[in-house]
Amino acid sequence: MRRAWRLDTPAQTLVLASRDGGLPEVAHWGAPLPADEDLDALAAALLPTEVTGGMADVRPPLTICPLAADGHGGALGADLGDARPRLMLESADYMEGRSLRAVFAGDGHRYALAVDADAETDVLVLSATLEASAPIRHLAAPALPGPPLGEAVTTFAGRWTCEFQRRDVPWSAGPHLREIREGRTSHVAHPGLLMPAGPLSHETGEVFALVLGQSTGHRLVVEELPDGRRHVMLGPVLHPAGATRVEAGPLYATRSGAGANGVLDAFHRHLRARIVRFPDPARPRPVHYNSWEAVYFRHDIEELKEIATRAAALGAERFVLDDGWFEGRADDTTSLGDWIVDADKYPEGLHPLLGHVRALGMRFGLWVEPEMASPASDLARAHPEWILGAADQPRARNQLVLDLAREDVRDHLLSRLEALLAEYDIDYLKWDHNRALPGPDHRQAEGFAALLARLRAAHPMVEIESCASGGGRLDWGALALTQRVWLSDSNDALERLRIQHDALPFLIPEVTGSHVGPRTCHTSGRILPMRLRAWTAAQRHFGFEMDPRELTPEEAEILAGVCAWWKARRDWLMPARRLRIDTDDPTRLAEIAIAPDGARFALWLAQVATPGRAMPVRLRIPGLDRDARWRVSLADPHAVSPLSRGGHPLASGAITLSGAALAGAGLAPPLQDPQSVLVLEGERLP
Repeated sequence: MRRAWRLDTPAQTLVLASRDGGLPEVAHWGAPLPADEDLDALAAALLPTEVTGGMADVRPPLTICPLAADGHGGALGADLGDARPRLMLESADYMEGRSLRAVFAGDGHRYALAVDADAETDVLVLSATLEASAPIRHLAAPALPGPPLGEAVTTFAGRWTCEFQRRDVPWSAGPHLREIREGRTSHVAHPGLLMPAGPLSHETGEVFALVLGQSTGHRLVVEELPDGRRHVMLGPVLHPAGATRVEAGPLYATRSGAGANGVLDAFHRHLRARIVRFPDPARPRPVHYNSWEAVYFRHDIEELKEIATRAAALGAERFVLDDGWFEGRADDTTSLGDWIVDADKYPEGLHPLLGHVRALGMRFGLWVEPEMASPASDLARAHPEWILGAADQPRARNQLVLDLAREDVRDHLLSRLEALLAEYDIDYLKWDHNRALPGPDHRQAEGFAALLARLRAAHPMVEIESCASGGGRLDWGALALTQRVWLSDSNDALERLRIQHDALPFLIPEVTGSHVGPRTCHTSGRILPMRLRAWTAAQRHFGFEMDPRELTPEEAEILAGVCAWWKARRDWLMPARRLRIDTDDPTRLAEIAIAPDGARFALWLAQVATPGRAMPVRLRIPGLDRDARWRVSLADPHAVSPLSRGGHPLASGAITLSGAALAGAGLAPPLQDPQSVLVLEGERLP
């Protein structure tokens, strides 16, 4: 006997079916079903019990939490040690099509399932909570099936300064396991994935997607069973001692019939409507200047004032003083944890610099790394019991981690941060996290969330950036607590173009910091032209962090011009609908931003390396009003290659075409040099 529930959003239906009162299986996750679909018949058709030779006499259910007690022979959704509980339905609170709360209990264990279907954003939100009398070693968020015709799952791996590298995991017999044990989300792997039902395309085909919203290390299982059933599980990596109560999720899920761009649309809607909370949503996103790659630890107040003056002249609206401002901080070996302004560098505190910044019309931000302590710090010497991990643990970046599971540690950190915010007019904190934990510990993420929640409640107008040596903490759990992320420590524009492109389904542009770095990139050593660097940063939340005194007059003019272009359009550019565009050549990346009212667009066409063809082929432009006429022009005609001869209509003016022509036939863009970006602008004509 089965009991079934369905959850619906415009692009998907999820049907859960419980056999004989046990944990439910997913009978269907896919295209929307008719309102009068017979769920019992559906479950019977799609969850067969038929068996054959070489199988057990009873086909084990593939539930949302596969357990050994069910006879499941693959990867388990929970590690309960020697316990083999039989979990049976105890209660269910169901709002048809919208939400389900169900509790399954047995043998001293209690599993609570929560599923919400957000019709406004087209996202399903799933979570599980498990309670037991003995420590739970692992719990995955509710497992979901993979598409039966898909060839691979697209995941995202990486490293420091080279985040979000696409890694396709083929569906094959047996489990693929990836476990991130750093304690934070990590540069090594993002907890989000795409599951296409065929070849992955930005614009066409069916694609399913998941992202885990927890700021911990995570475990991913991609598994195909011998009988052909497929499923994916994502969940937090727990402290080795486990816990008697574990939460897994939220897990955000969506399905698209319009390629990966449909996933991008849904996830962006959900991030904007449900996750990210700006202190003042009506305030334009400010042009950001950061001092790090200009001075590093070498803080001289007069030099910083001069840099601030030049940054403001280029268009900066926020000045962020990075690492090196606090007592004894001459390099990265000392003083983390002692959050007192260095009297040698700043005899009058930060007031003279802050006053100068404010007089220039800029707001002021400050770098902090509250979760860490240097061994050579007053805090570490006074409170060795506050250090997370063993006393003889290996060091990383000359740092130790503070145990945020302790309330006294959180109280101390909050008091130090509030003392800074009380004394100085600071409206922005760059919150860094520069080393992994000494071992996996989900309690650290819970402590981080508790500390941030208290700080935001006390100082709701302070914006916070989640930085972790760049992309080490980019998860949606962190985004629920902060308003900006530092996508990568690499300011190399060529690396940034790829990272920004591949990260786009999981991050909205207005929270994704992107900066114009120094002429010589400090992480790659490459020297790249200012046009490339500036237009790359203008794809996301625009900023710069070189020493502006190094700029030639031509570079300063280009940077100021792109900055002015971005500021004039940010009100619609940041909340714009973003679509990635399929191109003919892997050396080309294309992305369009369409204004919320549909009346304007900006399209970035990046030529990251030498193209395969002598001349660019047509580029189709999706997402526009097909019946309207569009005036298309170049934002920067100087970006056309000097090797272009014979003329191109866009190089000398604008062209007017219908949306149908742009989407169907497309247009042939002007010739580009390798390592360049063309930006096309479009305006819908009356």
